[in-house]
Order: sequence, then C-alpha cells, then structure tokens
Amino acid sequence: MTRANKQTCYASAMQLLVRREHSVVELTQKLTQKEFDQDEIEAAIDLLVEQNYQSDARFAAEFIHMRFNQGKGPIKIGADLKQRGIDQFDLTGFDFYTLAKDIRVRKFGQEVPSDYKEKTKQQRFLQSRGFNFEHINQSFEAE
Repeated sequence: MTRANKQTCYASAMQLLVRREHSVVELTQKLTQKEFDQDEIEAAIDLLVEQNYQSDARFAAEFIHMRFNQGKGPIKIGADLKQRGIDQFDLTGFDFYTLAKDIRVRKFGQEVPSDYKEKTKQQRFLQSRGFNFEHINQSFEAE
C-alpha cells in the first residue's frame, strides 16, 4: 500500500462525498469498484469519519427526508437504509398517515372507492410505496 494510492483513494472518496452524502457501505462499494485495496479504503473512510466529512447519521437523516418527500413509506425507507448499511435510524418525526392519504388522493382522487377491485388496486399501490397496513387503511378514512 503506497502513500500515493492512499491519497488517491482518499481523494476519490472525497469526490463522492462532495456530490452527496454516502454511507460507509456505499463508499466501500464504490471504492472497491475503482479497484482500491481494502486497507486503503478502510484507512480513507476512517480518516473521513474522523474529520466528520462522512457520517452515517447525517446520511440517514438526508436519505429519510429525500425518500419521505418522494412519497415513500416507512417500510421502503427502512429497507433502503438497511441495504445501505444503516441499522439505526429514527422515523418518528414523520407523519406517514398523512403522507399515505396525500399520495392516494393525488394518484386516485379524493373519493374513497366503494368497489372492492378498485380499493385493492389502491391498497397495492400504497403497499408498493412502502406503507404499512395501518397507514393504508387510514388513508381511506373520510376526514
């Protein structure tokens, strides 16, 4: 492991972080694809964490806001975070009940379907967005 390779690995990681936040897992995957040595990758990421240029907590917060604003539910957000190596995150500050209803109304209109087939279609749509059973059922309740 040469000093030049260490610096190049660090610079590559920094370039990725300048564009957007990345989790440690994402950075490791991308740097591995660039064929850096595992020791170089670990050293670069450790230094970035120490300098507070990389933070899984900051990444998770940004990621959750982005996915919430895209209309994704807590199940999908949680699965996406876990896939990126984030196991600790907090979704309590987000109103997924209102979001599910807003998404349903935006896609299908204000009227609650009386037809079973149409209702299950809407439920499947919300389920594909990552909403749980409670959020989906409450999205059909009249105000």
